[in-house]
Amino acid sequence: MEAATAFEKSQVSARQIAKRILGEIMSYRRVPQSHDACRDVRCLKCAEWHLPKILETVELNEPVSFVLPAFPGKSPNPEKVLGALPDFAERLSLLFLASLCRKVKRYYSPGIKILLCSDGRVFSDVVGMKETDVTAYQIELDRLIEELHITDLSTFNLDDHFGSLDFATMREELMATYGTSLEELRAKVQAGATTLGSLEDQESNRMYRGITRFMFEDSLYPGQKKSRTALQAEAKTKAYEVIRRSNAWSELIAERFPRSVRLSIHPQGCGAKKLGIRLIADESWMTPWHGVAVETPAGFILLKRSAARTLGAELVLDKNDRPSHFRLATSLKTREGELT
Repeated sequence: MEAATAFEKSQVSARQIAKRILGEIMSYRRVPQSHDACRDVRCLKCAEWHLPKILETVELNEPVSFVLPAFPGKSPNPEKVLGALPDFAERLSLLFLASLCRKVKRYYSPGIKILLCSDGRVFSDVVGMKETDVTAYQIELDRLIEELHITDLSTFNLDDHFGSLDFATMREELMATYGTSLEELRAKVQAGATTLGSLEDQESNRMYRGITRFMFEDSLYPGQKKSRTALQAEAKTKAYEVIRRSNAWSELIAERFPRSVRLSIHPQGCGAKKLGIRLIADESWMTPWHGVAVETPAGFILLKRSAARTLGAELVLDKNDRPSHFRLATSLKTREGELT
């Protein structure tokens, strides 16, 4: 009877720890802007997808593993970013994720590990990123993690999985093994446009609209000769292919890391199989690879490079005299991402 009681106590303790870990992640969730979006860390509907994996690992007293497809490489639009390499925006994001890992270690010593599944190689040819820039970004990201002594973050990319294949063949193999048809994706996006669509369909629709917007913005650079109508049509076509590639990458990750909890940079609704997560604690849609870090009296925010310039922000160089971020002398009373 005493042994059974001790076992029951250990189970309760493990569940409490697992719920607390999930709560830490959910406190920095990215959720859709709809009025019914769940924001409650105690939500049972959200917990049912993620708590069992966390609990299983906690019971083994091992680090809880999370996977986050992100950090693909910088936008090719010079109006949005400072260059092709990680800068202070990525540094802020890595430090935020590291701080999240440290918080968990205060009450669960094995902690959590976050694997950053850098996906730039997956769709670089679609979005206009140079292969050499993707490679340089991946190398610099690893170097930055090492420089910051962040032992709970690591990276994984398409090169790691396929090894010596050329990049085009890597993508062909990815889609041949894990890809789905364009027709299937179009049907999901269209179904997600209505309230009758499943959670997965609604997420596909949100992702399609968000990526279409990003693709259109990336095409608006000085010297562009095409009409806005033509650019919008191209953005829609490219968005479908980016999502097909992204979904295939997700399937590969799920197969490679089946015990890991899936995070996403995209907003996720209540009960979704992924947890949307912010990257510098309080930003909404902007990411380090679509914007720049701007230092204000109230703290750092992310903006497009053109918006920072419009505000009269001062460019700051790093110790290697490379563009790092911007500094703004006055507080900004608008949400990041609203300025163009």
